[in-house]
Amino acid sequence: MKSVGVIVEYNPFHNGHSYHLEAARALSKADVVIAVMSGDFLQRGEPALVSKWYRTKMALLSGVDIVFELPYLFATQKAEVFANGAISILDAAGCDSLCFGSESGNTHSFHKTIEFLDSHQESYEEELRKYIKTGVSYPKALSMSFEHLTHSEELLNLTTPNNILGFQYMKSIKRQNSSILPLTFKRKNAEYHDESFSSETIASATSIRKALFSDDCSSVSIDQYVPSTTNNLLKEYIHHYGILHQWEIYWPYLQFRILQCDPMELKDIYEVEEGIENRLIAAATESNCFHEFMEKVKTKRYTRTRLQRICTHILTNTKKAEMQQNQEKATYLRLLGMTKKGKEYLNKTKHHFSLPLVSKVSSFKNAEIRLDIKAARIYSYGLTINSKHELLHQEYRQPPIYID
Repeated sequence: MKSVGVIVEYNPFHNGHSYHLEAARALSKADVVIAVMSGDFLQRGEPALVSKWYRTKMALLSGVDIVFELPYLFATQKAEVFANGAISILDAAGCDSLCFGSESGNTHSFHKTIEFLDSHQESYEEELRKYIKTGVSYPKALSMSFEHLTHSEELLNLTTPNNILGFQYMKSIKRQNSSILPLTFKRKNAEYHDESFSSETIASATSIRKALFSDDCSSVSIDQYVPSTTNNLLKEYIHHYGILHQWEIYWPYLQFRILQCDPMELKDIYEVEEGIENRLIAAATESNCFHEFMEKVKTKRYTRTRLQRICTHILTNTKKAEMQQNQEKATYLRLLGMTKKGKEYLNKTKHHFSLPLVSKVSSFKNAEIRLDIKAARIYSYGLTINSKHELLHQEYRQPPIYID
């Protein structure tokens, strides 16, 4: 059976994701779609809107056949490490191709850009160091360094978010010597970070979340931007658990964590660098909510995304030593769900997987999966006591979701 991979967060699953799956099947001619999906905390340093189990259901009911979890170790990292983990999982699962959306719309420009940077690596790194010293953020320094070296139309625009991710996916494929064939399609309508609805049917996940958390959410409809299955599952989650997850729910816990630490303790937390620990403590002392805290703590060098990732690691008490132990490849395949066709693929190919297949974490001991379990425990703290226990029970005992 031929398989195509997608790397996703589905926060939540929307019509743009449906378009992605259609493009993936059309470009790859695959029988099975395999998704590598972030767990409870995401690449931009945010708690997922609903649990990974509900997002797995959204995926399986909308065209995905197999969902593997991208471990916390990779899911909450910068694009390069995020890509390393996701590609290693798809490669271990025998994926034939990878399909991703991009502003470019063709893989030629990605290949040319990778070749160019490989041959100009020393100059690129020199420019990068120069721009970082000026105080700009790391992502900004990357794009400025690239722009300084070339203005060729054949090369990729590395200032756009999906091009950046696709570039890192293709670099990881090359670095890992994987046989995965990269495929891309041009994204349409909504931009990655759009905060408002600008199309009749396609909207970014950012704008959908903003609508869901708006002060007058009852008058804002997302029906035209998401499949009915997503809408129904979001309503079911709110009815069952009473909330949709967002940073404000976790603010009291984050504030407590910051204020109980002295600066030296905070320095041990992953991504806390350059004296920002003192700024974090000062801002936490004066802030009444997460939004106010972010406004006080942000600087030109630290993007909101990086600050949110720092907050995620503080909340989960994740140390530098834990996150720096392995940033190259995942060490297991955690199966969250499958369809009938996905199960058929697994039965035919799992004996050839290059990583252990994990169906229940209670039966698998691994340092990296302990980070996932810890993240799930913290994620559940936004819920009532009974709901918290239910979500934690799922983390340990829930078998993969099966959709016939």
